[in-house]
Amino acid sequence: MSDVELVLRSTRVITPEGTRPASVAVAAGKITAVLAHDAEVPAGARLEDFGDDALLPGLVDTHVHVNDPGRTEWEGFWTATRAAAAGGITTLVDMPLNSLPPTTTVAHLRTKQDVARTRAHIDVGFWGGALPDNAGELRALHDAGVFGFKAFLSPSGVEEFPELGPEQLTRSLTEIAGFGGLLIVHAEDPHRLAAAPQKGGPRYADFLASRPRRAEDSAVAHLIEQARRLDARVHVLHLSSSDALPLIAEARAEGVRLSVETCPHYLTLTAEEVPDGASEFKCCPPIREAANQDLLWQALADGTIDCVVTDHSPSTADLKTDDFATAWGGISGLQLSLSAVWTEARKRGHGLEDVVRWMSSGTARLVGLDGRKGAIAVGRDADFAVLDPDATFTVDPASLQHRNRVTAYAGKTLSGVVRSTWLRGRRVFADAGFGEPSGRLLVRER
Repeated sequence: MSDVELVLRSTRVITPEGTRPASVAVAAGKITAVLAHDAEVPAGARLEDFGDDALLPGLVDTHVHVNDPGRTEWEGFWTATRAAAAGGITTLVDMPLNSLPPTTTVAHLRTKQDVARTRAHIDVGFWGGALPDNAGELRALHDAGVFGFKAFLSPSGVEEFPELGPEQLTRSLTEIAGFGGLLIVHAEDPHRLAAAPQKGGPRYADFLASRPRRAEDSAVAHLIEQARRLDARVHVLHLSSSDALPLIAEARAEGVRLSVETCPHYLTLTAEEVPDGASEFKCCPPIREAANQDLLWQALADGTIDCVVTDHSPSTADLKTDDFATAWGGISGLQLSLSAVWTEARKRGHGLEDVVRWMSSGTARLVGLDGRKGAIAVGRDADFAVLDPDATFTVDPASLQHRNRVTAYAGKTLSGVVRSTWLRGRRVFADAGFGEPSGRLLVRER
C-alpha cells in the first residue's frame, strides 16, 4: 500500500459483489485495493470522501457518433467527450459514420485517431465500417485495433456509408467470422420499410407507421439465421421493437452468438408523448409505445437485452425540421444518459447495480475491455462516476456540453446528479468544470 496515491471513499460503492461502504485505493491510474470504509489512509495518499454519494465505475458507451472530422459542425471529439464526462462516461467507442471520411480503411482510421488524440477528455475507441465494397479492408482494420464493424441493412442516411444487401452481408460476415471479429448491425429490413406508408409531414404517428416493428423483426431474424449458419458473432444495435425479443431469446438459448443493446430514449420516452413536429424525438428505429417500452425493461431485467448505450447522433439545429420524413434522425443523449436511465430504473424497482451492469460492465464486455473497464475491482482502470442518486434537476439545453444543444429531454426532471468523473485516478469533471484533455486512444485487446 506504500505506493497508493489516492483513496476514494463512499458509503455506497458499487462493486461486482454488491453495494457497500468502502475505500478504493488507487496507484498509477489503477485500482489497487477495495478496502473497508474506515481503512487507514496510507501515508502520502490523498483522501476524497464522497459521503453518501454513490461511487460507480465510469460508464462505457459503445455507440456514439462523434462526426469528427468532416461534420464537426454537428459534433466533435472536444465537445462530445466533455458531454460524456459530465454524464459520468469515461470511455466511448466512436461509430464509423457520420464523419468524413468514414472509418472504412486503415488510412481513414488513422485520420480519425489523429484528430481525436489531443481533443479527448475521456478514453476513445473506434468501430470500423462494413460497406458493400470493402470486405478486403476488414482484416487490416481488425489488426489495426477497431473493436468490430458496423453495417446497415437499410439506408444509413448518408451516401458515403451504403447498406449491405443480402449477398454483401454474407460476404462481410464470412470474412469477419474468419478472424473472430464482431459485426454490429442496424437491423431494419429495407423491403418492409419500403412497403410501409410514407406520408411525411409533422405528425409523429405517420413517422412511427413508416418504421414498423416488423421491419426490425424481419432484419433480426435474418441476422440470426446468418449468425447461426456461419457461427459468427453478431450484435443488434439500438433495438426498439419488443416483438423481436422472443426470436432473440430463442436464438441465444440455442447458442447463437448474439448480443443486443437498447437506448435510453427507448426506455424513458414514449410515442404517446412526442408532440407533432418535434423532430428532436426522431430516431431510427423510432421511439415506440409505452407498452412496448415495458417489454424492453422486462428484457433488460431477464438478460435478453445485454446493455444500454446512447446512440448519440447529433446534427445542427437546422436539420431538425418539423417534417419527420426529412429531419435528421438522431437523439443527443451523452450527458443525460445515466440520469435518464436511473430516473426510470428506480421507478421500476431497479438499483444502481443494475444500471452499472447495463451501462458499464456489459458494454465493457461487449468490446473486450472488461479486463480494464466496467468495474470497481483490483487491476481495473481507476475510472469512476460520483453520483448523487437522490438529487434531481430539470434539463436545460443551455447547460449541455454537446455542440448543438437540441435535446428530446428538454424540460424533463431527472434523478441522479453527476458530481464528478474520474479517469485513471484524475478528476476530469466536477461542478461543471473540466480539466485538460487526458483521454487515451484505445484499441481492441482481444
